[in-house]
Amino acid sequence: MYAAPPPRGTGLAASSMEAEAEADAPRVYQAWKGSNIFFLQGRFIFGPDVRSLFLTIFLIVAPISIFCAFVAGKLMDDFSNSLGIPVMAVAIVFTIYDLTLLLLASGRDPGIVPRSAHPPEPEIIEGGGEVGGVQTPQFRLPRMMDVTVNGMTVKVKYCDTCMLYRPPRCSHCSICNNCVERFDHHCPWVGQCIGLRNYRFFYMFVFSTTLLCLYVFGLSWVCILKIRNAEHVTIWRAMAKTPASIVLIIYTFISVWFVGGLSVFHLYLMSTNQTTYENFRYRYDRRANPYNRGIMENFKEIFCTSIPPSKNNFRARVSHEQGLQPRSSIGGFMSPNVGKAVGDIEMGRKPVTWDELRAVTQVGENEEGLSSRNMMDDKDGELSEPSPDLSREAYTGGMEVQPTQHHRRSSWGRGGSWETAPDFQAVASAAREMSRTGNGIGSSSSGA
Repeated sequence: MYAAPPPRGTGLAASSMEAEAEADAPRVYQAWKGSNIFFLQGRFIFGPDVRSLFLTIFLIVAPISIFCAFVAGKLMDDFSNSLGIPVMAVAIVFTIYDLTLLLLASGRDPGIVPRSAHPPEPEIIEGGGEVGGVQTPQFRLPRMMDVTVNGMTVKVKYCDTCMLYRPPRCSHCSICNNCVERFDHHCPWVGQCIGLRNYRFFYMFVFSTTLLCLYVFGLSWVCILKIRNAEHVTIWRAMAKTPASIVLIIYTFISVWFVGGLSVFHLYLMSTNQTTYENFRYRYDRRANPYNRGIMENFKEIFCTSIPPSKNNFRARVSHEQGLQPRSSIGGFMSPNVGKAVGDIEMGRKPVTWDELRAVTQVGENEEGLSSRNMMDDKDGELSEPSPDLSREAYTGGMEVQPTQHHRRSSWGRGGSWETAPDFQAVASAAREMSRTGNGIGSSSSGA
């Protein structure tokens, strides 16, 4: 049968419409689902508590300004030009360096894992409920899976918000509402999560602030001693003649305990290849740390390796796939990730590597019609073919992939129980009654 060719210009018109739609699409930072705040059209990303960053800057700049105005200026008069000018210059340069590290730690992507457009394939639980004489499948998504890191088994959890299995050492920040790789903590003084891509700058900022406090503290005492020696007075009278030095000594003494203690603590964490989150949650001093590769290798990992590029292009246009909403609730199936989180300790499952797990759990995302495969289809009064059972063994590259089993409660029905919703049962019963009535009428008509 002959089919008329499409009119000329149709393809060009469609492509132009797509180009216009893409040009009108918002940028990623404008449609961002996290709680972050962006500046300069997505070039800088901060946490929702970015206002605390201005407080941190004030706590650094204010004492340095007092130091330069009242202490360094006096030392420049007392010292010769070869010693007086460097005192002021070092303070200014060190402060600029410290603020630069602060902005590098707070204004960049800490390692945010992009959210998935679709959740992974849910499992089918044997022995589902019965609706109108038809066996209905029950869906479930494993809460955790085992992966192998340096020959040790590590649990990876499913994130309900981001709809993905978190990579090892990744955690979801409740403040920024993002999953962050190698999550260390959320620092309120920096106003940003500390993770894979900014931990190096965070530690350098804390350590340089410690050195700056010691510098101001030491030179403030030098100023007092200079006055005492020049005027031949007691130390107390010399301190009374320079109140700015007294204020700076007290301020830096208190501050150095905070930033200095933090520097020492993170020095210990880096030497053992831990994060703050892991140290408080898992206590690796009581069991083996799968990430510890020795002191030298641990420090090389932090300071001598290239920082991975960001997985998010905040200035890019939102694509159609990114703009898709999560699967809607059909037939009472609200979400594949049901129930609350469970304990971390489970044994008896064969672990796999993270790359293999990611390949298995995300293999369906690039296939067409992903969102419809896991839903019930009431076409012709029947159910669609259920999705593959992830609880069965899958093989990727010769490795066995087996999720950790959890008996979860589904959101099937309003009450979240395994039983079917009463409204759904009533609709199904009415459909069966109408079908029987229709068949009876048809039979009597044919008999007549």
